[in-house]
Amino acid sequence: MKKYLEYNIYQLHQAYLNKEVTPLEVTKEVLAALKNDQNNAIEYLMEKEALKKAAELVDCPPDNYFWGIPFAIKDNFSTKDVPTTGSSNILNGYIPLYNATVVQKLYDLDAIPVCKATLDELAMGGTGTSGHLGPTFNPYDPTHQHLIGGSSSGSAALVSSGIIPFSLGSDTGDSIRKPASYSGLVGYKPTWSLISRFGLFPFAPSLDTVGFFTRSVFDASLALEALAGHDYNDATSAIKEHVFYSKNINNFKNDYRLATIKEIDEAITDQDILKSYKDLLNKIKKLGVVVEEVSLSKKLLETLFPTYFVISCAEATSNNANLDGIKFGPYYDGKTYQEVMMNARTKGFSELIKRRFVFGSFALMKENQNDLFIRAKRNRQRIISEINKIFLQYDFILSPAAGGVAPTFNNNQLDKLSDEYLIAENHLVIGNFAGLPSITLPLGFKDHLPFGVNLSGKPFNDQDVLIMAKKIEELTGLENISIKRYQK
Repeated sequence: MKKYLEYNIYQLHQAYLNKEVTPLEVTKEVLAALKNDQNNAIEYLMEKEALKKAAELVDCPPDNYFWGIPFAIKDNFSTKDVPTTGSSNILNGYIPLYNATVVQKLYDLDAIPVCKATLDELAMGGTGTSGHLGPTFNPYDPTHQHLIGGSSSGSAALVSSGIIPFSLGSDTGDSIRKPASYSGLVGYKPTWSLISRFGLFPFAPSLDTVGFFTRSVFDASLALEALAGHDYNDATSAIKEHVFYSKNINNFKNDYRLATIKEIDEAITDQDILKSYKDLLNKIKKLGVVVEEVSLSKKLLETLFPTYFVISCAEATSNNANLDGIKFGPYYDGKTYQEVMMNARTKGFSELIKRRFVFGSFALMKENQNDLFIRAKRNRQRIISEINKIFLQYDFILSPAAGGVAPTFNNNQLDKLSDEYLIAENHLVIGNFAGLPSITLPLGFKDHLPFGVNLSGKPFNDQDVLIMAKKIEELTGLENISIKRYQK
């Protein structure tokens, strides 16, 4: 049988329409590859569920692009009758009674769930190393020395491995877009509230956004088309008219205006990435797009990470208070409620999670709130105000997605107080602060490792972001890449 693992959503859809292959044949091929996964990307293999669903599918509808498409689900999305752990020991054995809205939407479209994917524990972290099953490896490095980033580490690894064409993720600071840069993928974080978060384990709700990984911008437009929409189960879900993003994906306008931020670009020290980035800017200019450099306060940009850390830890502390060994989590003996909770949380959480909860609780204490939590929220609004000023004159902001290619697991070279760390490695959080549509897509390779570029737009202007991203993809020529295609 012809191999279909490297097909993207659109290509696999065409193969189904042409009767080249059946969903059951593709699913069996995918499951065989998943069983041979070398990157520790899988929390739970949904073999029974996948085969049952695939066997039911006979005739592919021409207008349903997700019919028969195998996909992975980040393990912080609720899945009915399927273990859902958030990669945390405190949720070992937890089996939800309902599906997250986005999962149910994909089921209703006859997409095929093949596995739950690994993540940083409870989606807290950016390395893909804190989950209870251990680190997730970057498929582009067979020696397993390079990380893939997080928290959506498993979702990224499975798509970049060339096993599946699509996976669900969540993005709180850069949890989809940074792994996309490190693994040569399209990683999309839509406008906050455009996709329902019902059934997503909450980390920091004012920042959390449901998104996904694909291997092409067109596939990303199909995914957003399928998943966006108001949900009565999510009080923060936006009420917006349905948009057919894929049908307008080629409606490029050469009167677009694009900004680059001087201080972010200056924080990038990797000359190979800068060269590819500047070459791309020159190509964009030749299309007629206005490309101009703007400036932001460097001191303000240096506050991105501490502002994110305070807000996210504080919200996480509150959101996960129910993981106490009684409502959720393993029960341990104790004479009092406090003792039961202490035992459950001591044994159920990793040290990283404990530190974040302690810090979050400290920031929320009455005597500390004004100096920490309230101050961070004020600074977040200051950042948003400055970004909104840019969008008064420009349609997009473009920047390198990260300061370099995927670092090694033992990399301690970055000075945590340097511009390279505070700005270059954390600027994507601007998209979460302001609720912007933001997409990372491949820009190039260095030492056989991919690196990406990030494009952000105005809230609810997802259509134009996808149109511009599609044009950038055409300029780079890096569509539908995976480790298997790259090795060829």
